[in-house]
Amino acid sequence: MPLDAKLNSLGIAKTPADTRVVVAMSGGVDSSVVAAMLKDEGYDVVGVTLQLYDHGAALAKKGACCAGRDIHDARRVAEDMGFPHYVLDYENTFREAVIDEFADAYLGGATPVPCIRCNERVKFRDLLETARDLDADCMATGHYIQRKLGASGAELHRAADPVRDQSYFLFSTTQEQLDYLRFPLGHLPDKGATRALAAKYGLSVADKPDSQDICFVPNGDYAAVIEKLRPGAAEPGAIVDMEGRELARHTGVIHYTIGQRRGLGIGGLSDPLYVVKLDPEARHVVVGPKAALATRLVPLREINWLGDAPFDSRAEWHVGVKVRSTRPPREAILRPKGPDTAEVELLTPEEGISPGQACVFYDMDSSRVFGGGWIWRGY
Repeated sequence: MPLDAKLNSLGIAKTPADTRVVVAMSGGVDSSVVAAMLKDEGYDVVGVTLQLYDHGAALAKKGACCAGRDIHDARRVAEDMGFPHYVLDYENTFREAVIDEFADAYLGGATPVPCIRCNERVKFRDLLETARDLDADCMATGHYIQRKLGASGAELHRAADPVRDQSYFLFSTTQEQLDYLRFPLGHLPDKGATRALAAKYGLSVADKPDSQDICFVPNGDYAAVIEKLRPGAAEPGAIVDMEGRELARHTGVIHYTIGQRRGLGIGGLSDPLYVVKLDPEARHVVVGPKAALATRLVPLREINWLGDAPFDSRAEWHVGVKVRSTRPPREAILRPKGPDTAEVELLTPEEGISPGQACVFYDMDSSRVFGGGWIWRGY
């Protein structure tokens, strides 16, 4: 096609029929709608689903992605809409790249976010390479985030629906990946619009509930999963105050998170206590008043920068940051310390910041996402 050819709805200078799109299908309503919508528009759609963990265990668990029931649902959508569908066994990759790090991070006193690592190391790396191997022009997903073209190329933007926005979990998407990826649902006003499309296409998953828990953590019981993965690693220790005085005993640091108030087993005190620090080497859970949770300086590493100018081309950047997926961006100053390390100064201190979580950067004047980094102890 000539260079001045009209771009299709995916921004590619081909007709839909000549454009192959691999759709990452989790078996849920979002990715199913993306596949059906693109097929309906005439694209050459190929559905791919990753089997990420044990089939037998997965079949019994509802509300998770990439499990046995979900593979069945994805396959049925492909059959009904008339496009090919493949299931790839990624159990070993998922265990090594996501689950093992999750367990080790918790044992190290961090609070990991495995969904980000899954996107980074499995879905947007290995699956994207599979899409290229299938000669696809792009890969589409059901994530609620937007890709827009700016002066310097593809940009990452928050979803139109702030409730569904998944930018926090996709900050590590690289520029090269962003050039290849498409997010057809990011502009929709709410989840109701997605379900309406599912009903329009007659999809069997139109009323399927959203997944809630981390897929390999049934009922949100992190400690049980870690004890199964690392038997005997949860050693008992002391709950101490900020001066090191023992107040109670615990059965393992993995049972606690920064900011936790309930379940400490400490009574008889006039003011409530919160977990303010975890020291796995000493096997200490450190507690203190709520004021001790406030953090202003946050060290970051493994930074993925999506700005137009090089990350370390300035001494500081004025950005908005999220240190929790559920909180709105707050004003901050981002100071590069190296190519992929930085310090963030929060203009308003935040409570309960924990190593292992993500800090995501935003433009406070638009919906653009500038990337982010991983919080660590640092000092």
